[in-house]
Amino acid sequence: MSRETVHVMGRTSAAPDAVWAMARDFCGAWHPGLATITVERSATGAEIRRFTAHGEDTVYREQLIYRSDSDRCLAYTHLEGIRGAARYTARLTISPSAAGSVINWSAEIVAPPARAAEIANGTKPIFEAGIDALSAATPQPIEPDPTLTNAPLETRILPGTPQLALTHTPAKPGPLILFLHGIGGARSNWAAQLQAAGNFAQAAALDLRGYGDSTLGFRQSTIDDYCEDILRVMAEFNAEKLILCGLSYGSWIATSFAMRHPEKLAGLVLSAGCTGMSEAGPEEREAFRVSREVPLDAGQTPADFAPAVVGIIAGPNATDAIRAELLASMSAIPAATYRDALRCFTNPLERFDFAKLTMPTLLMTGEHDRLAPPSEIRAVAGRITDAAPRPDVRFEVIADAGHVCNVAQPAAYNRPLLEFIRKVIA
Repeated sequence: MSRETVHVMGRTSAAPDAVWAMARDFCGAWHPGLATITVERSATGAEIRRFTAHGEDTVYREQLIYRSDSDRCLAYTHLEGIRGAARYTARLTISPSAAGSVINWSAEIVAPPARAAEIANGTKPIFEAGIDALSAATPQPIEPDPTLTNAPLETRILPGTPQLALTHTPAKPGPLILFLHGIGGARSNWAAQLQAAGNFAQAAALDLRGYGDSTLGFRQSTIDDYCEDILRVMAEFNAEKLILCGLSYGSWIATSFAMRHPEKLAGLVLSAGCTGMSEAGPEEREAFRVSREVPLDAGQTPADFAPAVVGIIAGPNATDAIRAELLASMSAIPAATYRDALRCFTNPLERFDFAKLTMPTLLMTGEHDRLAPPSEIRAVAGRITDAAPRPDVRFEVIADAGHVCNVAQPAAYNRPLLEFIRKVIA
C-alpha cells in the first residue's frame, strides 16, 4: 500500500462564519460536482452523505467523523465508492484572515501505489471546485433555537449504602441522560441542563457519593464504586442506555465508565476534562493530592478555601451570581467527602484506551478554563477521533466561560448539548 496526501488552499473575502455556515452542512448540496445527495445515519447516529457526481453512475458514501463549530473544522472518511481505497480521510478548515477567510482542504489516501496516485490526482480538482463554491458564500440567517419549556424537576433518593440522591425530569422513552458534577460541585449545578434536556429525554443529575444528599460508603471510594453507582441509577430508572455527561471530575468518571461499559452508552459528553489523573505519573498525582490535603490536615474545610478555588475556576467575566453559585457548591462539601474524592482521583486504575469509545462523543470546555484549557481538550478530541473504531466526535469551546462552563454560560453550553442529544436519540 502507498500513502498519498492532497492539500488545497484558497482565499476569499467572504467572512469565516459565512463560509463555515455553508461548509458545516456536511450533507448539503453546495458542491458543484454533486448530481444527487441524500442523508443517512450510522447505527450510532453519525451523519453519512450518499451522493453521485455529474457524469458518473458510481454511488459514494462518506461519514462525518469530527466537527467543531468553534474551530470551523470538520473531518470525514470514505465508506464506499472510491475503487481501491483502503483508507481515505479528509479535513476541511476555515480560518479568519485580514482579508476574509482561508480555506484548507486536505486528504490522506491509502491504496495500492498506482491507484493512490490516481485518487490523489482526481481529488485535487474536486477540492478546488469546492473551495470556489465556498468562496462565494454569503451570510445566512441564524436559525433560532427551538422553543423549549423548563422541564419540571423532581428529587429521588436511592436508599442503601451509599445513599444516592438525584434530581430528575419526568420519564420519557429512550436513553436516560445522566449528569455528573465536578469535584467541587453538586447536582444542583446541572439545573439549567436538566430543564432543557428534559424536553427530549428523561434527564437526571446525581450527587456523587458523599456530596449533597448522597452518603459515603464504608471505605475509601474507588472508580469502580462510582461505576457501580451509575449502574444502580440505570436500574432504578429502568434505563437500557445512557447519555452520560460529566464535568471535570465527573468527566473522568464518565470516561472510566465508558471504558468498562461502552455497550451501555448511547452518547458521551465530556466537559472541562477527560483523562484526569489517568495519564499523570506517580509524582504528579501525589503532588496534586498532597497540595490539596494540606489545608484539610490543618483543620480547614472546603468552605474555608472555597473563595480561592472559585477565583481559579470562575472565568474573568463571571458575574457575582455565578461566583456565588460556585462558592455555595464548594462550601457545602464535607471535608471527608473532599478527601475521599481526592484520593480516588489520584489513584486511577488504568490509562484510558480511546479505541474502546464506540459511542458518539461531544467534548466541551470553557474559553478561559485554566484547569482544562481548550488546547488540551482539543488534543483529546483528536486522539479519540484517531483511535475510535467508528469515530463520531464533536469539540466545542464555550465562549467567555471558565472551568464550570455549564454554569457560566448555560445557553451557550446547552446549544451543542441539545444538538447532540437530538442526534443521538433520533
